[in-house]
Amino acid sequence: MFTNFDLGNALEKLLEKLSGWGEDIILKVPNFILAILVFILFWNLGKYFSKFLKNILLKKVGQESVKSIISRTTFVLIVIIGFFVALGILDLDKILTSVLAGAGVIGLAIGLALQGTLNNTFSGVILSFLPNIQIGDWIETNNHEGRVVDINLRSVTILEADNNFVLIPNSKIIEAPFKNYSHTERSRVNITCGVGYESDLEFVKKITTDAILKIFPQNSNEEIEFFYTSFGDSSIDYVVRFWANAKDRKDILTVESNGILAIKKAYNENGINIPFPIRTLDFGKNKFRSETISILNKKEIEE
Repeated sequence: MFTNFDLGNALEKLLEKLSGWGEDIILKVPNFILAILVFILFWNLGKYFSKFLKNILLKKVGQESVKSIISRTTFVLIVIIGFFVALGILDLDKILTSVLAGAGVIGLAIGLALQGTLNNTFSGVILSFLPNIQIGDWIETNNHEGRVVDINLRSVTILEADNNFVLIPNSKIIEAPFKNYSHTERSRVNITCGVGYESDLEFVKKITTDAILKIFPQNSNEEIEFFYTSFGDSSIDYVVRFWANAKDRKDILTVESNGILAIKKAYNENGINIPFPIRTLDFGKNKFRSETISILNKKEIEE
C-alpha cells in the first residue's frame, strides 16, 4: 500500500518531469518554427528552380519529356535537402543518423515490394531520353493507337482518336514493339481496288498511277508502285503504293480518301469499270421447274 509520502514524492517527480518537458518545448519552439520556414523555403526554391531549369536552361532541348523528367528530379532533390537541413536545425542528429542507417534496409524492402513500380520508373527515365518517342508523337503499341500527351515515371499517356486517354505502363512500352508515325515526314500508303475482267490492264495501270501522281508528287528517291495481286470473284484485284506527307492516322486516312476519289474520277472519265459482287437469289424456282418436268414426264409415260 502506497503511503502519502510515496504519492507526494511521485507527484513531485512527475511535475518536475513535465516542467522539464515544458521548458524544452519552449526552448525548441524557435528552432521548430525556423525548421518549418526552412523546409517551406526549400520547397518553393525547388518549384521555382525546376521551372527555371525547364524553361530557360533546357530551352534548347527538343524533347519535352527530357525537360520534364529533369525538372521533376531537381525538385525532389532540393526538397530532400531541405528536409535534412530542417532536421539539423531541430538538433535531431541522432534521428537523422538513424534515418540514413535504416534507409538501406527500407530501400531494399520497398524495392522488393515495388518491383513493378520501380521497373516502370526506370523505363520512364529511359523513355524520356529516347529520341524515338516524344510528346506529340502519334504511336501504335500494345493494341492502342494515339498521340503521346505525357511521359512520366510511371506511364505513357496517349490520347486516342475517340478522345479517350489511355495510360500504358512504361515497362510495356520498353518491352513491346511500337510504331511511331510521327518519326518520319513521309509515309507509304496502300490503296487496294479491282477492275473488270474486260479491262485493258496496261491502260488501267497507267490511268491509276497518273491519277495518284497528279495529287501526290513523289520525291526523287520515291516512286508509285502498282501490282496486280489476284483474280478475284468478280474483278482483277490490284494494290497501288505511293508516298505522301503523313505523320499520324488522320493524315493517312486523308491521303487514302483523296487517293480513292482521284482514282474513281479517273475511271469515270475513261470508262473503266469497278465491278461489285453479284448474287443470284433462288426463291424455289428451280424446285418448281423440276417438279413440273417430273409431272409432264409421268403423263407422257401413261399415254
